Amino acid sequence: MRQTAENLQSRVRKDPTIFWTRQVTEVAEELEKTGVYRVKKEYIEAKNDTIADYYLKLYRWFTREAGRYIQIPAGCEYPIWMSVDEASMLRPTEGTVTLKVEIPASEYLLCNYDAWGYCVNYWYVPLDDADKEAHEAELRRYGLSSDDQLFLTDKGNFYPLLKRKVQDSWKRVFTLPPADASAGLVATAWELRREWVKEVMPYEG
Repeated sequence: MRQTAENLQSRVRKDPTIFWTRQVTEVAEELEKTGVYRVKKEYIEAKNDTIADYYLKLYRWFTREAGRYIQIPAGCEYPIWMSVDEASMLRPTEGTVTLKVEIPASEYLLCNYDAWGYCVNYWYVPLDDADKEAHEAELRRYGLSSDDQLFLTDKGNFYPLLKRKVQDSWKRVFTLPPADASAGLVATAWELRREWVKEVMPYEG
């Protein structure tokens, strides 16, 4: 039987829970100075350069949908991505640190990272292999080779219901358990607080 949204959100849910997140060194400095960090628009712009507007829009959508599951602090538009176990954490690179944080259950949300990759590419998030095959057959009936044609060409104007079906499937990032929980599960929060930081791992070259 497929797990429900509540089951996905409670898979590793304890209060509090340890996560790991790689951030630029300025984040650690801001946490130490002000006691709180929220994602800055300019950091996303610097990281993503010419495609920054695309990610800003996508992150705002993610935040709006996430608000159905947890109370997101006012003014927070962009998520902070975190690894759920030490084995999968992003190691610090030059100009970054990895923060080990302990976050209350009410302040984070679990996410199917594989499904998120589908969203980023304008793809349909299937429930299972049978659903994927059925959707691909539907695309072929409409003469489409991929989902992104509904968003990157005028095809979406001709097939609005199909486009809506794809968009609605993206909400499964919060409800659909990943096929590989050890690699496909991440967590997101919308702020970090100084008291949550248990360790700062610097880049050592």
